[in-house]
Amino acid sequence: MKVILREDVEKLGKAGEVVKVADGYGRNYLIPRQMALLANVRNMKTLEHDRRASETGTKKVRKDAETVAATLAGLSLSLPAKAGEEGKLFGAVTSRDIAEALGKAGVSVDRKAVQLAEPIKQLGDYKVKVRVAADVVPEISVSVVSET
Repeated sequence: MKVILREDVEKLGKAGEVVKVADGYGRNYLIPRQMALLANVRNMKTLEHDRRASETGTKKVRKDAETVAATLAGLSLSLPAKAGEEGKLFGAVTSRDIAEALGKAGVSVDRKAVQLAEPIKQLGDYKVKVRVAADVVPEISVSVVSET
């Protein structure tokens, strides 16, 4: 029996693939749990239509992500923070602080998109990656300066 997977099934395939499975597995497990559809002509046409619509949407999202990435790549942030004499901060600069500074600069970014391995605890210049899309990750330069 051939079925079209509606979601990823471990050791079988990814969503949207047409796979051949045993009759009982498809009829008694995959189809009742709505993990798959029977691969008939109507469902195949629907799959192709959905695939084309998805590709169009993906291209649009990718194009938007690349424009945001170009904006971010040319951006340089300066974050003031209280620091001791040796340059060690009282507290730390976190991804939330960077996301807020980006918001003030005109680019709204979720704090979870800011890829900071650990909070910044020293004065200085840093390169921070910001995930805009799955494979679009521009770097911004962040300068942590002492408050006066």
